[in-house]
Amino acid sequence: MSSVRGRRGGSPAEGGRRATGRVPRVHSTRPVPGGLRSGASSRPGQRRTDRRPERRPSGVSARRRSLFTGRAVLLVGLVLLLALTLAGPVRQYLAGQAELARLAAEGEALDQRAAELREQLDRQTDPAYVERQARERLAYVLPGDRLVIVVDGEAVEGDAGTLAEATEEPEPLPWYEGLMESVAATDGGADR
Repeated sequence: MSSVRGRRGGSPAEGGRRATGRVPRVHSTRPVPGGLRSGASSRPGQRRTDRRPERRPSGVSARRRSLFTGRAVLLVGLVLLLALTLAGPVRQYLAGQAELARLAAEGEALDQRAAELREQLDRQTDPAYVERQARERLAYVLPGDRLVIVVDGEAVEGDAGTLAEATEEPEPLPWYEGLMESVAATDGGADR
């Protein structure tokens, strides 16, 4: 029994109380030798019928050990401190990764646009493409070609040389004659 007290730091001179605040054990933890048991039989097949009832702890010694020991609280505190310390850098790292992904996608889109523009530039160096675009967009024709343009629901036909005459507008009036016509039109009066 002295070895148990020596290990745990208790001594009988302390008045039965240890420094931990627990009640000291009353019974010994050493095994009882087989010859000292009452009614112990030497035959293996024979059962003991006079067993003592099981002892249940009562009172203060029946207290459960607390779930929140000092070590557990310290460990939880350190884990929380570590989590709070790493939260900012981890958030910045994740934001940086998202920014890199966004910039990579933007770079790929710009590369694709540059490739499209290079293809368009290559097409524009082709004389057949330039001629086709002039016919479609600008209504240009080669001499001898026939051009048909629909104006206000009426088809105007003509050769390449006569088309300008068909769509030619009358020569504009000088500004003072235009002014006089507008004054006359507002008065509802006579022409010129």
